[in-house]
Amino acid sequence: MSINQIVTPLDSAVLETKEQYQVYFKIVNHAFNELVEKIANEKICSPMEASFVMQYGELLTYSLEAFRIKYLFDDDEKMRIDLTESGFPNYLEFRYLFNDLELKQEHISKLPKLETVKSEFLETLLKDKQPITDHKLHQAASLVYYTSVDRQYIFKRFVQGKILPVENKEMDAQYMVSWSFYDVTANRPFICFMYFDLHKATLEEYKEEIYKVLENTADRDITVDMMAYAIDKRLNNLYPKNLKKFDLGPLHSVFAKGEGPITHTIIKAIVNKTFDLSAYAISVALEEAVTTGSFTEGNFFNKQHLQVWEAKASKKYLFCPHRVMQALYDNIPETINALTQDPIEIRSLKLN
Repeated sequence: MSINQIVTPLDSAVLETKEQYQVYFKIVNHAFNELVEKIANEKICSPMEASFVMQYGELLTYSLEAFRIKYLFDDDEKMRIDLTESGFPNYLEFRYLFNDLELKQEHISKLPKLETVKSEFLETLLKDKQPITDHKLHQAASLVYYTSVDRQYIFKRFVQGKILPVENKEMDAQYMVSWSFYDVTANRPFICFMYFDLHKATLEEYKEEIYKVLENTADRDITVDMMAYAIDKRLNNLYPKNLKKFDLGPLHSVFAKGEGPITHTIIKAIVNKTFDLSAYAISVALEEAVTTGSFTEGNFFNKQHLQVWEAKASKKYLFCPHRVMQALYDNIPETINALTQDPIEIRSLKLN
C-alpha cells in the first residue's frame, strides 16, 4: 500500500445516524454549489477557466447526490468522510462508487423489479395501513441508485478536460488544457489549467501524449512549480507558459475536526448556539507558476529545452455567509486580514 493511501480514523470517519448524514449532504451540496457559482462570478479566474470550474463542479455534486442515494437506507455500510483537512468524502468512496456502477447490471439482477416494488409499497401503505420496512426502503433506494446514476458523470480520481485554443489575448500561449483530480492525501478536489505552445508537432498528433503525461504526473497535490517542471520534462514538443492550480477546500462546518482558526471559530459558535447547525465556510487557494526563460539540459545528442519556473505568491480566498463573516472578523481578524481579499459572501443554508 502506498503511504498516501494510509488513512487515520478522522480521515475516514463515519457518522452515527442517518439524520447526521442528511444534514451533512445538505451542507456539502449547498456549500459546493455556492462556491462554484461564486468563483465564476467573482472573476477569480478567466471566463474560459470559470466554465471548466462549473463543469468539474457539476461532476462532483452529481457524485455527492449518488452517495446520498447509495447510503440512504443502507444499515450495513456508512460513507466515510474526512473530518480533518477536507470536509468531503474520503477518496476511496469515489473508487467504490465507480466500481459499483461497473457492475450495475449484476446488482440490478439481484433486486426485485421496479413495478413489483411500487405495487408492494402501495399495498402496504394504502391497503394494510402499515409503514414500509427498512429492508424494502433499502431495496427501493438501491433500485434508484443503480438505474438512475450514470457512471460517466461520476467524479473520478483524475478527470481530463479538452485542449482548446486560447481566446484570452492576455495569455501569450496557443492552447489551454484543464484537468481535475481528487487528491488521495487531502481528500479534496483540485482543478488545474495549463497554457502552452507546441513546437514541431500538431495538436492532433500530440494530444494523446499530453493527456497521458498529465494523468501520470499531475494527478496529485504537489507544488505548482514541481508539477510544471514534471510536465515540461516529459513533453519535448510542448512549451508550457503558465500553470494554475485551484485547491477547493477545506469545508469548515459542524462536521470538521481540524485545528485551524476558521474551523475552531465556527464550531465554538455552533456549540454556544450563536450559529445554527448549518453554519459553514469554505476555503480556496490558488497557486500559479509562470515561465521566466529557458535552459538546455542533456548532451549534444540528446538536448532538451526546459522552462525556468517562478511560483507566484499563493492566493487565499474564503467563501462564507454574512453572519459567519462577521464572527470571523470579530474573533480572528489576523487570519481574515491575511486573505488575498475580503471574504466573499455566499448564501446561508436553512436546514428546516
